[in-house]
Amino acid sequence: MTEPATEDRLDARQLADAFRQFSLASEALTGAYAGLQTQVGQLTERLSVLMGALPAGVVVLDRDARVVQANKVVEGMFGGVLAGVDWTEFCAHRLVATETPGEWQLVQNGETRRVTRVDAPLESGEGRIVLLTDVTEAHYMRLAAERNERLAAMGEMVAGLAHQLRTPLSAALLYTATLVQQEMAPADKARVGTRALERLRHLEKLIRDMLLFARGETLGREPFAICELVAELAQTVEPVARARGIRFDAACACGDTRLVGDRKAIAGALTNLLENAVQALDAGGAVQFHAGFEGAMACFRVIDDGCGIEPALQSRLFEPFFTTRVDGTGLGLAIARGVARAHGGDIAIDSEPGRGSTFTLTLAMGG
Repeated sequence: MTEPATEDRLDARQLADAFRQFSLASEALTGAYAGLQTQVGQLTERLSVLMGALPAGVVVLDRDARVVQANKVVEGMFGGVLAGVDWTEFCAHRLVATETPGEWQLVQNGETRRVTRVDAPLESGEGRIVLLTDVTEAHYMRLAAERNERLAAMGEMVAGLAHQLRTPLSAALLYTATLVQQEMAPADKARVGTRALERLRHLEKLIRDMLLFARGETLGREPFAICELVAELAQTVEPVARARGIRFDAACACGDTRLVGDRKAIAGALTNLLENAVQALDAGGAVQFHAGFEGAMACFRVIDDGCGIEPALQSRLFEPFFTTRVDGTGLGLAIARGVARAHGGDIAIDSEPGRGSTFTLTLAMGG
């Protein structure tokens, strides 16, 4: 009769020990959980302080691209609380792409602002963080710097401009004086009058190019089809090339893609490159005009099989008033580069004596 009592006492003691161990483990877990809650609270507080102190806008999105958290800078940009908003749809209505890649504009309190946007996915894959930075002042400073650069270049060009203007003007005056002061046969009068008109037209082109160079930043914005522009330029240049005995080919690999920019200015820049290529060749030469893409850039190439350009001349081709042609104004390539850069692109040259030249004009698709 004693053995069962002993076993009962052992079972009770083991059960008590088990409850005591469970109680200790429960207390430890409760303490650890409280510690974790404290750490989470501290981290949340630090994150909130950090987001509030950042000069840039910060938006935290969940995996469905809905706003989980946004700091005051972002809410100030968009004028309201963003929690729970569908960020993709919201940005489609509020952010408008500009001519500069990576920059968008938005209207804030009736004022147009410019912002950059950077998206960073979370390592957990549960969402992403968006960083918005107001670059409006930097944009205006960049425009001012570009304008000051043009003004400085214009200041250096004053002497050259006076010479450029005086030469065709003097010739036009001389021809005109000849028409007025002398009795001439109708054929001679027509010949002298034609020369006077040529000099006056050259003078007018010089002045027009100078104005375009000075006002390079005043560009309009409109969407247009790239291939339609290529076809239009080909129709204009091909007859001129054919009359000089030069083969001209044009091709566009852009499909129905549309570009946003100043169509007239872009057409003028490309026309300048095409005319330069045609005028640089003798009969029997060939010019190719291709349009396509390179990453996020629209790419236009003008290729000729002429004599090429010396390296020493290549470095000066875009200098205002520098020209290798007797009847050139020296502003065409400077204007073309200004147009390309105003659209987030540039112009590059690939040429060697004896193997022709390739001029590549790029434009940002985002603008």
